[in-house]
Amino acid sequence: MERMKVVLLAFLWLWGSICLSCAARLSVSRQKLEVQKHLKRLNKPAVKSIQSPDGDIIDCVHMSHQPAFDHPFLKDHKIQMRPSYHPEGLFDENKVTEKPVERINPVTQLWQWNGKCPEGTIPIRRTKQEDVLRASSVKRYGRKKHRTIPKPRSADPDFINESGHQHAIAFVEGDQYYGAKATINVWEPKIQQPNEFSLSQLWILGGSFGEDLNSIEAGWQVSPDLYGDNNTRLFTYWTSDAYQATGCYNLLCSGFIQINSEIAMGASISPVSAYRNSQFDISILIWKDPTEGHWWMQFGNNYVLGYWPSFLFSYLADSASMIEWGGEVVNSEPDGHHTSTQMGSGHFPEEGFGKSSYFRNIQVVDGSNNLKVPKGIGTYTEQSNCYDVQTGSNGDWGHYFYYGGPGKNSNCP
Repeated sequence: MERMKVVLLAFLWLWGSICLSCAARLSVSRQKLEVQKHLKRLNKPAVKSIQSPDGDIIDCVHMSHQPAFDHPFLKDHKIQMRPSYHPEGLFDENKVTEKPVERINPVTQLWQWNGKCPEGTIPIRRTKQEDVLRASSVKRYGRKKHRTIPKPRSADPDFINESGHQHAIAFVEGDQYYGAKATINVWEPKIQQPNEFSLSQLWILGGSFGEDLNSIEAGWQVSPDLYGDNNTRLFTYWTSDAYQATGCYNLLCSGFIQINSEIAMGASISPVSAYRNSQFDISILIWKDPTEGHWWMQFGNNYVLGYWPSFLFSYLADSASMIEWGGEVVNSEPDGHHTSTQMGSGHFPEEGFGKSSYFRNIQVVDGSNNLKVPKGIGTYTEQSNCYDVQTGSNGDWGHYFYYGGPGKNSNCP
């Protein structure tokens, strides 16, 4: 009898182990299948593929086959090939008379060294299996975490601690805004933990800072989690419900409609600025087309990239109520201390040109579609000993600010 009990227990234990192992295998194969399906959705058939020096593959996809058209509301959408209007009063870069030491250089994208996409196609950075597997789930791939927007004048310390996101920004509020522009100094900040990032961007915001927040964002970022490396990359983001279920980075979901064949969202920017050496910057303009109501994005002086259709948004279907410019990092405090993830150049604003990172020629678009000097600029940072911001204005740079910092230091433990 005892022997039978032992045999039975051994059998049950063995059977349990086999079941667990089967379940684990089933779970892995289910995840693999889910990842493969997601990759098929994202990586559209390419007319041509270009191998970038940084390891990226850029697929030239026919414009009408891009991910935007997976959206049920865009099934019969006629692509608008150019905005009806451009904002008036663009800051004339040719009028700028800079001292020789302050010469600013243009940037390119690395993949462009190895080829170009044919007309009628758009360049899309191919998503690889390992990119999706780095995300917490297939569903969360390409999305920001909830509650990451800098909330100026927030007296709520939980807001800082809960999200781990820190900012050094300039902002305007209290009016109706129809777009914004900035020229952003490009760096390659060091990231301490792979799940952290550092970015510099502008935010076009509508709604409250609750569950209904609408946001359009664009700039440059270093994000090992998203891209698998520490390269500085051009990016965009949008959400219409405070990052909960809508929106994503770049073209990783349906939404943004790209019309440009020369610039790839999420692709590496090169070269980047070096401390006490050559400085590089990029210009980004986002504005609302007064006729169609779509939000357009322009990169540099020559590249109109595409647009976010107005139906994606509730509040931004009309206008924005706040504009923010500046830096954001994730501070995950893995050992209870602030991480040494850098913002901007990793140097504080007081160090100035060639050492600290800057935004220059910051402007807003008013109701008459004119680019204007922003009125009543405020600044905000959660911990100025870790990352700080300082504004100024002059004839060459219009309204500008230096921002950033090293993160962990003797005053930021």
